[in-house]
Amino acid sequence: MAVEHSNINRALPVLVGAALVLGFLYWAKVIVIPVALAILFTFLLAPPAHYLERRGFSRVVSSVLMTTLALALAIAAGFAVTRQVGSLLDSYPRYEPNVTAKIEQLRARGRTGLLDKVQSVAERISTQLDRRGPAPMTRAEREAARAQPVRIVHDEPVRMSQLWAVAGPLIEPLATLGLVMVLVIFMLIHREDLRDRVISLVGVDQLADTTRALEDAGQRVSRYLLMQLAVNAGFGVAVAIGLWLIGVPYALLWGFFAAVLRYIPYLGSWISAFLPVALSLLIAREWTTALLVVALFGALELVTNMVIEPWVYGRGMGVSQAALLIAVAFWTWLWGPVGLVLASPLTVCLVVLGRYVPFLKFLDTLLGDTPPLAPAHRYYQRLLAQDDTEAADLLDDYAALDGLDRAYDEIVVPMLGHAREDLRHGRLDPADHARVVDEAHAMVDAHRRLIRPDALVGADRTRVLAIPVRDAVDEVALTMLGKLVDMGRIDWAPATSAVLASDVVEQVRAAGVDAVVLVSVPPGGLAQVRYVIKRLRTAFDDLPVLVVRPGLQSGAQMRQRRELAELGVSRLATTLSAAASELRKIASLAG
Repeated sequence: MAVEHSNINRALPVLVGAALVLGFLYWAKVIVIPVALAILFTFLLAPPAHYLERRGFSRVVSSVLMTTLALALAIAAGFAVTRQVGSLLDSYPRYEPNVTAKIEQLRARGRTGLLDKVQSVAERISTQLDRRGPAPMTRAEREAARAQPVRIVHDEPVRMSQLWAVAGPLIEPLATLGLVMVLVIFMLIHREDLRDRVISLVGVDQLADTTRALEDAGQRVSRYLLMQLAVNAGFGVAVAIGLWLIGVPYALLWGFFAAVLRYIPYLGSWISAFLPVALSLLIAREWTTALLVVALFGALELVTNMVIEPWVYGRGMGVSQAALLIAVAFWTWLWGPVGLVLASPLTVCLVVLGRYVPFLKFLDTLLGDTPPLAPAHRYYQRLLAQDDTEAADLLDDYAALDGLDRAYDEIVVPMLGHAREDLRHGRLDPADHARVVDEAHAMVDAHRRLIRPDALVGADRTRVLAIPVRDAVDEVALTMLGKLVDMGRIDWAPATSAVLASDVVEQVRAAGVDAVVLVSVPPGGLAQVRYVIKRLRTAFDDLPVLVVRPGLQSGAQMRQRRELAELGVSRLATTLSAAASELRKIASLAG
């Protein structure tokens, strides 16, 4: 109960803070949206403005010039689009016969289909309702119907409220545009001063993290916006050329819409395809033109997604694609069309904040494109979920890319340590722990032994007795080590955890081995290792002993090396690959 109360106390400030931030973003959007747009355009125009500065222009001139040029391009594009849309609407009567012909074709093909049946049923229901007729009117209702409404009109001058009702919708966008322009020019001129103020606001104690965050966000957002603008513009040009070759009128208009709507991830291209497809149905009586338009958009989208974007974006924004879609929906809901434009850069900034600000780490986890779980954690989670197939595929894929030794050291060993820790703290019951360990052991057994090209097959081999110190977990680690040892130089003799520590001396003497390997997976197990070493040193002074503690934390390595050195053991391996290397050294010395 106390734990639940503590969790609520920790979560409540976060929820309240999130609610306050969302409320501020919504209710103050009249101010926040122009500022956000100004920051966006500053990121976009900063590289070309800096380029002009390097060519001898002053900062004020380059900032004003780039802002004015961007505004001129936007006004020119808007004017051209408006004229194209007006011309399209004026030409509709010319294509109306084709629309009528298409509708007649659909009706002729669907007379015996589902649509025709639904229409027939709807007509019958409408006829039956009409037969009932309206209910008779009462005397009061007839008198009310005959009464004529009276309207009093006052001859008064036009009020300011009436003027604002007409002019307000026109003045407000112009005022917002002017504010954005002024802010962009100001931010371009004083961008270093603004950067220093942000750093000072965060605090000089966080100077390194704040600098990295600002540089990372600036580079990511600026590069992404420029590359996205280039890709979308190229897509629009390709659409316009393709539609012109197909014969669809107003190809430039549809190319412009394709470039703009492609800012919507995945869906924007197909939304922009709707209008030219509809127009192709208007201009031609056949369906061939519409199919060619669909094929054009499909081919361009495939080439852009699979070839151009991976080559242009490189490492990308660092944002998960699923998170980007959700962010687009969220910012569009919050701020409308402006939120659609700002969704990508705002999400990038949130990811960067989550990467460098500790208490915002959850943003990087939720929105970033880095894997949320390490391979070892994914492997452990799949074993807990009894999904042996995915767990085995994960391990095999990792081994194929990075080698069997790294797969063991970076996936299986951490999983064994995590499972042992969960068992010790009661988070995993003994039955589930035994099942997880057995499944991991079976997967390791299925792997082929690692064959080294320099193996000396047929030479005198060093006989090594490998002993798992405690339990089945150590047996899995011992089996993995057996897959990595050089079998051309080493005669590997594995034991089981059923061998008692008191019987180790007799087993070593009976086997006549040249070296002993003690395998123990942390946490714990050092006391058993020390006990076995003491018994071995009592009977064999010069017998080489290698202690393998895979997954041992770096903070405990020096201490355990010192404790083992006091017992006469100088060889300690903290990874399986290091243990295999130590065994090769032992074999070389014995040879």
